[in-house]
Order: sequence, then structure tokens, then C-alpha cells
Amino acid sequence: MRIDNVYRAYFKNNMFMRMFLLFSFIAILTIITLSYFIYASIAQATIRRELDIQKTAMESVDRYIHQRHQSVQDLVRDLYSNEALSANVSFFMNHAYAEYVQHRMDQFYGQSNDYSSDVLKYFQNWIDQNGDIRNVMLYSSNRQYLSTFNQYKQFKQLSANVAHSYIPDVMALESKNISAPNSWIRKAVGQIDPALYAIRVPINNKQSLKNDGQLLVYLDSRSIADAISSDMNNLKGEIVVLSSEGTVLFDSKDRYYGKKYPYLNESKTVYDDSDYGLFNMGQQMYINKLISTDEGYVIIGAAPSGEIAESYHGIRNTIMTISAICILFAVLFPALFVINFAKRTNRIIKFTRKVRNGDFGARIQDQRDDELGQISRSFNAMLDELNQYIERVYKAEIKQKQTELVALQARISPHFLYNTLEVIRMRAVSQGARDVGEMIYSLSVLFKSLVQQKKNYTMKDELEACRLYLELFRIRYKEKFNYVITASPEFMGRSVMKLSLQPIVENYIVHGLRTDRTDNLLSIEVRELVEVLEVEVKDNGKGIEPQRLSEILTELNQPEETGQMFGLRSVHSRLRFLYGPDFGIVIESRLAEGTSIKVRYPNQEGVEE
Repeated sequence: MRIDNVYRAYFKNNMFMRMFLLFSFIAILTIITLSYFIYASIAQATIRRELDIQKTAMESVDRYIHQRHQSVQDLVRDLYSNEALSANVSFFMNHAYAEYVQHRMDQFYGQSNDYSSDVLKYFQNWIDQNGDIRNVMLYSSNRQYLSTFNQYKQFKQLSANVAHSYIPDVMALESKNISAPNSWIRKAVGQIDPALYAIRVPINNKQSLKNDGQLLVYLDSRSIADAISSDMNNLKGEIVVLSSEGTVLFDSKDRYYGKKYPYLNESKTVYDDSDYGLFNMGQQMYINKLISTDEGYVIIGAAPSGEIAESYHGIRNTIMTISAICILFAVLFPALFVINFAKRTNRIIKFTRKVRNGDFGARIQDQRDDELGQISRSFNAMLDELNQYIERVYKAEIKQKQTELVALQARISPHFLYNTLEVIRMRAVSQGARDVGEMIYSLSVLFKSLVQQKKNYTMKDELEACRLYLELFRIRYKEKFNYVITASPEFMGRSVMKLSLQPIVENYIVHGLRTDRTDNLLSIEVRELVEVLEVEVKDNGKGIEPQRLSEILTELNQPEETGQMFGLRSVHSRLRFLYGPDFGIVIESRLAEGTSIKVRYPNQEGVEE
């Protein structure tokens, strides 16, 4: 089946299919659009929730580091509040360790046996109380000594004023309070663990207020994760703490310690604490940023978009499933209703075709109260009234015409005609005029066929009547006239109106035949045009003048008969009266070339005339 046939059958000529497709398209588009917006809204809310969880964890990291920085500050304030301890710290930072030991011995023997003023014990106790401290260092800026305490209760004092030692330069540099441990200092104190962050606080002489040096504390970065483990349980992605130089101070994934953060440039594009961005860093990453201006560090939260997407992956599948079910119901239920209405409409269409074909007894069986039911009942009521009208008027008119026809035919005595013609024929034969005998025989058979009453008058009967009539004139004009009748055997049983072709043939003999020519030809051809059976009577005769042709066509369409052109008007009027305005005759003619008359019948098998 071709595409144009499918289009006409299922779309162009099918109103219900077009309505169904339009409704389905709108419903599917609406459901898909609504599902998309719901999914996008839930996805955005999930992303925001996960980033808020990340932001909460970042704030916990910030609070913890701030607390550790504050504890170092408190340590220094406590040191200043203890006069003896403060004096001992100043002495310790400005003298060699042996001199400090001697100084402490003098204090002991001088009845000053307060152990709380001992520098070594003070710092060692502080390390013991804070498990995340790995090293505490006192750097003397005057003598360039570096005294270090570690978590294993080990103490040693190093001279930083040696060749190839950059410790004095490092300690002289200005830096933020919290930074990454310097590699030279780590190497000097034997600290190899990179997971550290450093807090530096200046130490001043309480008496002179001059700077004696600096207190440097190394803290374990991994302890941050332990301290905020409750906030890290539901965390997506990672959290890193960066120094002002971009060195990693804390890494929740333990991947970047001792290195520069590889996505430092991308993180700089997030400007303030309340913003976040999506960047392509090998993969799509959401970046949060929290800046601590006072302590000099930056907290970065990085979460892969794919990892966050897993949080709403199940919701996406659920939305898709619900949408598919909604689409199924939105299409299925209307389809059932449309199919039901289409079937009922098709029954009405088939019923109208039956009525058009003459079955006025058909009725539509539809008792529902909707519009189609009302149409069905109205149609049934109309047919009832139409049948009553046919009974009263139409059948009465037909009966009247049949009565008139019978009266006309009764005026002729068939037996008298047959017997008279037979006597004349035998006389002609006995006198040797055989051609006259043949003509009289043809006329006798023709009269017999005309007056014979038949219930089913067919194309075969009408063509035979024409043949007998034409045979008379073929014998008369001998070599000057000929005729051709072309009809397929399958058309012979089709029902036609009696005497519908013979008057047209007679018109040609009377008005179109040229006796001065020897090539006069009349052709009768029967052909089928779907629901129409068409017979074309064509000649090569005189033709009709244009003005006369116009008068003939006007006369054919006159509502009342004027007495002119009785034969053609009789055929045309009877065909339209019996079969409707689509049937009748069509005339085409050219002067001196010939005339073509097409007679249109309904294409139906033999039925009663």
C-alpha cells in the first residue's frame, strides 16, 4: 500500500484518528514537559542539599581549625599570665640549653621549686593534653636557636645559624597564623609526615616587650577528619584546606598532602562564601569555597557531579516510570473511547450508503443518549417520514406513468403488426426483393422487442434493439453506411432504462448521416467508470452548429417540456428522474466532424425497471 493511500485511509479521511493523534501528542508532550521540570526541580534541590551538607562540613572544619588556633593563642596568654614561666621562657629562648639548666638549678636551690614554671615540662604537658600536636618549637630570633618538643617526649635544641640553613630566613618571613610546615624546618626536626598544618605565634619579652622569637606548632591534619566524623559521614566529594600559597593543609581523601592543590585556579573563580560553581576538572565538579581571612587559609569543597547525581538517580527512574504509566493511560483510555465512537460513526456511514442505494428499510440500532445516538434516532425518524412520502407521492407518480405507458402500448395490436409485416415480407421475398425481406424481418423483431414486457431490462436488450434498427439502414444504404458495437460480456447483464439508446441512434440516422459519402460510421462503446456505466454513441456525421448545440443543451435542462427534441429530452429526463442528477446524457459535437453523446447509467446488476 502506497504512502498516499495510507495517508488518505487513516489520516486525511479519518477525523477520529486525527483527533486521537492530536490529543495523544498534546498529552505526551505535557507529561514529558511536566516530568522534566519535576525532575529538574528535584535534581536542583538534591544538588543544593548535598552542597549544603558539604558546606556544613566545611564550616565544621573551619571551627575546628579556629579552635586549635585559639588554643595556641590561649597557651601564649597563659604563658604571659605566669610571671615565673614567662621569665623562664625568655631566658630559655635567649640562652643555651645548658645555661637554662643551670638557671633552673639555681631556682631550685633558691627555694623556687615550682615545676609549673619549667619550660620543658610546661610544653610537654601541653603536648600530652592535645593528642593532635606533633611538634612544638620555640625559635630564638636573637641567638637563632630552634628548640623542639615532639609527641614522643623528645626534646632537642638546634642551632639554625649554620651554613646552608634557611631556617632564619623562613622564620623571618611574614606569614599568616596558619600555614603549611616549611620543608627546611621539617627536615631539621625530623618530621617526615606531610599531613600537617602549622600555627605560628610571636613570643615577646614581657618586661622589655621586645620580640624574643616565635612559637611554632605542628598539628596532625588527619585529626580534623576524626574530630568532625559525624559531618563527614554523608559527605559527597572531598574537602581540602589550602594555605595562602595553595599548599594542602587538610585533605579528606588523603591525596594531596605536601602538594599544591591541582585545581587552585578553578577554585579562584568562586568569589564569595555563598556561591558555588560547576567546573570541568577532568570531570564535572561542584566547587564550594570558604575563606578565613584572619587565619589565612581557604577551605575548598569539591563534589563530582556524577557522585551527586547518584543521589537522585533513583528519583529519575521513578519519575520516568510514573511518566511512562501516565502516557500509557493517557493514550490507552482515549483510544478506547475514540475506537468506540469511530465504530458507531462507521455504522452510521454504512447505513447512509444503504439508504443511498435504495434500502429505505434500513435502521440504525443505537439507543444511547449522546450526540451520535440522537443523530441515529433523527435519521431513523427522517426515513420513516421519507417512506411515508414515497408511499404517498413517488409511488403514485410512478404508477401513473406506468399506466400512461401501458395505455400507449395498448393502442398498438402486436399480433396485427406481426402478421401484417410477415405478409409484406413474404410478398417481397416472392418477388425477389430479398433485401426488403430482411429489412421487414428486422423491423418485425424490433417491434416485438419494444412492446415485449420484461421485469429486468438489460444492456444486452438495449444494444440488440439498436442493432436491429441499425441493420435496417445498413441494408438500405449498403456500401455507404456501417456501424460498430463494442461491449464486454460482463456489461451485458447490467440494468438500463428501456429505449435510452435507440432515440440517440435514430437522431444520427435522421440528422447526421451523409448520403453523399461512403464512409459513414456509427460506433457504440460501453465502458465502466467505478459506480457509473457509460455508453458513448459516436459518429463521423454532419455535426451540430455551435449555436444549435447551445440551444439543445439549454432545452435539455429546461424544467418543463416545450415539445422540441422529444427523443433526446425523453432519454435525459427519464434517466435523471429514475437515477438522480448525476446521470443523463452529455453531448459534444464539432461541425463537419461528428457528434459524441455519452449516456450515464448507475453501474448495477439487472433489477426491475
